Amino acid sequence: MELQELTDYALEKYGVAEEHKWADFPGFSVLVHPKTGKWAALLMRQWDSETGQEIQWCDIKCGQLHPWDRPGGYITAPLRMKGSKWVGVDLSRAEDSSEVFDLFDRAIREGSRQSFTISLGSRSSGDYHDTPIPFAGSTYTPPREQVPDRLRQMRKLYEYGRESQEQKAKNFYTQGKYMEDYEDNAHWEGDFSCYYPTYQDLTVSQLRGYFGWRTGVRQGRWERIPASAAYIYIYELLNGIGTASPRDALEKLGEFEKNYLGAGFGGVRMGQNLRRWALELCVVRELPAELARPWLGEETARREEMLLILLEPGDRSDREIFEALCHFSGDRLRSSPVMNEPERGAGLFASAWRQGGEELFARCFGKRAPRTWYPLLNAVYYAPEKHRDCTYALSPCRIYRCSRGQWSLEKYDELTVGKKLLTGFLHEADALFRRYLKTGRYLKERQEDAWAAPIIEAAVRADMREQLERSRPKLEIDLSGLDRIRRDAGITRDSLLTEDEIEDFEPEETPEETPESLLGELETRVLRALLEGQDPGGMIREAHAMPSVVAESINEALFDALGDTAVDCVDDTLSLVEDYAEDIEMFMGGRI
Repeated sequence: MELQELTDYALEKYGVAEEHKWADFPGFSVLVHPKTGKWAALLMRQWDSETGQEIQWCDIKCGQLHPWDRPGGYITAPLRMKGSKWVGVDLSRAEDSSEVFDLFDRAIREGSRQSFTISLGSRSSGDYHDTPIPFAGSTYTPPREQVPDRLRQMRKLYEYGRESQEQKAKNFYTQGKYMEDYEDNAHWEGDFSCYYPTYQDLTVSQLRGYFGWRTGVRQGRWERIPASAAYIYIYELLNGIGTASPRDALEKLGEFEKNYLGAGFGGVRMGQNLRRWALELCVVRELPAELARPWLGEETARREEMLLILLEPGDRSDREIFEALCHFSGDRLRSSPVMNEPERGAGLFASAWRQGGEELFARCFGKRAPRTWYPLLNAVYYAPEKHRDCTYALSPCRIYRCSRGQWSLEKYDELTVGKKLLTGFLHEADALFRRYLKTGRYLKERQEDAWAAPIIEAAVRADMREQLERSRPKLEIDLSGLDRIRRDAGITRDSLLTEDEIEDFEPEETPEETPESLLGELETRVLRALLEGQDPGGMIREAHAMPSVVAESINEALFDALGDTAVDCVDDTLSLVEDYAEDIEMFMGGRI
């Protein structure tokens, strides 16, 4: 590595030019801290008369290094400087210039103000001779780049010290507000990659390229730029830099999604981050909920819409409730013979859900549980003031609260145990409704689902009353004929006599179907082999059958009994669904 690379790096990133302070020692120069003016590095070019070669060395004030922080074996004790915060760097052995740049970055962060001493006398070791080499000014003076004064002033706003995420965000906010209306005509060149990028991570040329790109964006020109640089623009919008209001910031995020991500720039991950941050911005800025909901994400929005229907089913139609139940339990419910009469079938399942009320919902989905929420956690975001106490209800299923500056989120968790309870409830409902409607293809009732029977039987009684009411004749009494009045009274009396039967409803007992009546010979053999822990692949091949077809046949046959998939087929290999192994064994008569 050459010293010229380090001086170029210091000039581009920090605006720090190499300074030659000793006329008698032109091979020595320094790089100073951009804010304090203290020395950050001492650069040395010396001539070794024995080898006839120039030796380049530097001392960097990067702080005391641990042994594991010393890369490449070229880090030594300082050659000229004194103090534990200085290290020496033998550039002839430094193959990776980025590691030396990292040391210089540490020196800038260190920003020490302590004094030091320097000796320009001879080195006691015989390895080097302090014979100054002839110096021509042009040899050691790096090419100077015109740095706009606005960029120089921005650099000075950076406060060195604690390198916490909060301090980093504060510096970004301060510098961003200062550069809010800055424009440039430079073009971005090269690549750039950085986690949580800020202005301070860019060199001077990269800063000019970024602001030139941003100028184009504000004029409607959307061009590709490295993802890390594009993130800086997103961070600006989140922090209200270059926006008139929070609503304006949200609109500009939408424009970025449409014009930048929509053009195929940025990638999927950036799109996911953008949508989540936009939603969280709506919350912390308390924008209207109707502006926030579109950022929730299609899948999450659909789930919470279905959840809200089941949470508040009172004014929902039977079909809406049935579709919500199918959303969480799968589409197999649609193939139940109860749905041979779609409107009545949907009405029965909806009625059963209404009968269960809030207790049934809580049993299947739990309750809204508050948990700590950190808005815009993985973005560079700075809030100058503590947020006021507030409640932000995106919907009854998702509520954000802020208390003393701390945020929490209340929402329903994804289905885990609740999924099994909901599936059990619907299996029991399907079983009783089939018997009530005498559809055939009866389901085997499961003991663990018996808790749901009273709720479902109440729905059956409600349907019986409704059907009875519909069967009543619509009477038109003609007072001119007494005989007709008597006949109509008799009909009414006969219809009322059947109402006592409603309260005595008991599900009709019907013979259960056997495995032999549901499964073919091959399916039965395959299922028994799986129960014994054997691979049925051989018998399937002998029967010239396809594993996926056999699995589907078994699942179709056993769905009415289990209410779920019994056998999985992955890469033509069949396996039992572990949760239903005992049920399948019982269904097969306990014979393995």
